[in-house]
Amino acid sequence: MECGRAGQDEAEERLMSDEEEEEGEEGWDDWCSDGDDDAGGGLLCLFCSSRFDSESSLFSHCGAEHRFDFHGVVRGSGLDFYGCIKLINFVRSKVAENKCWSCDQAFGSNSELCSHLHAPRIEGKGPWEDDAYLKPFMEDDSLLHSLSFDDDGGDEDCGMSIERGECSAGNGGLAGLRLNKLDDSIEDGSDISARFQQGCTIEPTNGEGSESLAQEQNDKQLKVARASVNAKAIKSVDDSYFGSYSSFGIHREMLGDKVRTDAYRDALLCNPSLMSGATVLDVGCGTGILSLFAAKAGASRVVAVDGSAKMASVATQVAKNNGLLYDENMQVQQKQGSQVISVVHTKAEELNHKIQIPPNGFDVLVSEWMGYCLLYESMLSSVLYARDHFLKPGGAILPDTATILGAGFGRGGTSLPFWENVYGFDMSCIGKEVTSTSARFPVVDVVASQDIVTETAVLHSFDLATMKENEMDFTSSFELRLSESATIVPGVTRCHGIVLWFDTGFTGRFCKENPVILSTSPFSTPTHWSQTIFTFEEPIAMTKEESLVGSSASVGTDECPAMTIRSRISIVRASEHRSIDISVETTAVSSDGRQRSWPVQIFNL
Repeated sequence: MECGRAGQDEAEERLMSDEEEEEGEEGWDDWCSDGDDDAGGGLLCLFCSSRFDSESSLFSHCGAEHRFDFHGVVRGSGLDFYGCIKLINFVRSKVAENKCWSCDQAFGSNSELCSHLHAPRIEGKGPWEDDAYLKPFMEDDSLLHSLSFDDDGGDEDCGMSIERGECSAGNGGLAGLRLNKLDDSIEDGSDISARFQQGCTIEPTNGEGSESLAQEQNDKQLKVARASVNAKAIKSVDDSYFGSYSSFGIHREMLGDKVRTDAYRDALLCNPSLMSGATVLDVGCGTGILSLFAAKAGASRVVAVDGSAKMASVATQVAKNNGLLYDENMQVQQKQGSQVISVVHTKAEELNHKIQIPPNGFDVLVSEWMGYCLLYESMLSSVLYARDHFLKPGGAILPDTATILGAGFGRGGTSLPFWENVYGFDMSCIGKEVTSTSARFPVVDVVASQDIVTETAVLHSFDLATMKENEMDFTSSFELRLSESATIVPGVTRCHGIVLWFDTGFTGRFCKENPVILSTSPFSTPTHWSQTIFTFEEPIAMTKEESLVGSSASVGTDECPAMTIRSRISIVRASEHRSIDISVETTAVSSDGRQRSWPVQIFNL
């Protein structure tokens, strides 16, 4: 498709203006990979890439080079061991955002931040005291494992050290905490908190007040260990998730989905005022197809991010083979205008750990994050994190809207017709069992448009440019009535369940020349997302005409068909990372206003 380039001059002027405003600050040509640093051993400095063999040498370096007196802050704030853990995680989180841990001032680069660092200016309660900072900010942070703490501020001398999950205290070991079975609890998928408590033992000791002190220390350590276990569980799910995308089969399916790929191609290639000269972040790049489109559209720099090591390597090779790979070691005069793509193996949330980039420095954020029923796989949270941390204020996010829709489906949307005639044989007994199972588990399949029997309802709409992460969880109440096409033949029509799908929009807010809609509707060309089917426990008879019915007949039966189905659907992120829970509440309403409700159905996807 040929698209006009009518906004190129305007985009170039905008970029030149940005360069003048940021003169003297770290630019895109100054970004560099920190991947090699992360691979090294030793304890990583809180502020720079230096590593040390011991915590004492690390904190000495922090004091001398970064004006961070760790032990002074600990003493001045009266921190216990768990306060120390919170402080370290808090500082690491601020440094990752290029913000001063003391005054919260933001900077354009780590070097600028390190030049600014100063003695603390904190009065009262420190911002690190939130229990959220008990969770390790950096995976496998060896500093937390080696951290020791001596409390000299009381009558008792209580020294405590944590080493690989073991806790000891003065007077011969006040508490012993063993986490030897935590990995097993993660592997078998059982409740992590419950298994954690089963795997912990408290060893009684002599001494007055030992039980209460042991319990207090155990409660605090429980918070630390639970956060660590949750982080490991999330990592385990993420490893499986990213590993599943290492298979070329799924990428072949996605690339072969013309509805999907054409929508992104048209949004990127046919909006020159947005893309010409833009800096672009591609979250979850896979093979790198969206980055290739962005480069072809005239982007000045594209950073492609993927959590799969294999796909990051593949995307790098693909960009190189097409002459689009950025080489940071190449002299500026040797670079060609099209060599703009850099591929980074990391999760979006950890991008700052891998490369140094200007904060909120991207003009465009693009991602194909949608899963079944839109929210399955929960990649949206990573996209929102990238939007908040890496996209310029007012920058474009593609797509920028998403809407979940639904409708009732008829008998043709089930497997019943197939089993009723299998090479001339009646196997309907199997069909009934399959349908019964479908009432407990969601089914991802294509529903033909002629099998939709009700009007379409909008469940929920998301504005991806402004929404918050907690808005991913929602409840929607709506009503379904028979559509005109379902009432061509007079009589009763049975609704067997509700089917959900989604539309995403590349709207005129950012795509001014050529807005695009990507639809997974049953009324559109099928996509690899298909639709998500939720089958009722029993079909509901419906009619469009008012009729006199006997008071003894149950609503939703042939004798008393429903005029309306009232439904309430909740979609929330499940306790298992990257999964969602869906609850479906159903009430049939007859023409005389009588109602019949069914027990709520709970589905997990």
